[in-house]
Amino acid sequence: MAFPTDTFYGLAVDPRSGAAIRKIFELKERSDTRAIPLIAESITQATDCVGTLTPLAERLALQYWPGPLTLIIPASAELNAELTGATGRVAVRVPDHAVARTIARLVGCAITSTSANVSGLPSPSTADEVAATLGSLIDVLVDAGAAPGGLPSTIIDVTAATPVLVRPGAVHWERVLKFLG
Repeated sequence: MAFPTDTFYGLAVDPRSGAAIRKIFELKERSDTRAIPLIAESITQATDCVGTLTPLAERLALQYWPGPLTLIIPASAELNAELTGATGRVAVRVPDHAVARTIARLVGCAITSTSANVSGLPSPSTADEVAATLGSLIDVLVDAGAAPGGLPSTIIDVTAATPVLVRPGAVHWERVLKFLG
């Protein structure tokens, strides 16, 4: 399934299903060593379904979720190991987009949210862009209007005591550091 988020259109599957995760890797022509990020409906769903929020992760989640901040946390054993790129860690965020959060709520667990494109191509911000590149390869395309586009979510590894910027994005790193004091 392809659906809009608060940044771009993403691909959603059940992160506990090995077959579904393999389909995403094939569809995106993505290396299976690159982990696939998740979105959750809420902080509660993230902790119930995705993994452990360290105190640092919880502090950032309370400040920036819902929104375009992705946190790398220790992964739950219930998630498919292929999803994590065999790292034991997983990236998760709660998006500031009602459709994306509703899908996660209706599924009852966090869902994948890697961009709905072939790896290396621009991330799509409209359903038409998704249809043009992945159309017949996906089962469902939720057209809820254009996603904002712009910068992708900022990714921060919070598995240690000190946060590490993995990918700059919509939430500026300096803002995060200022918040953390």
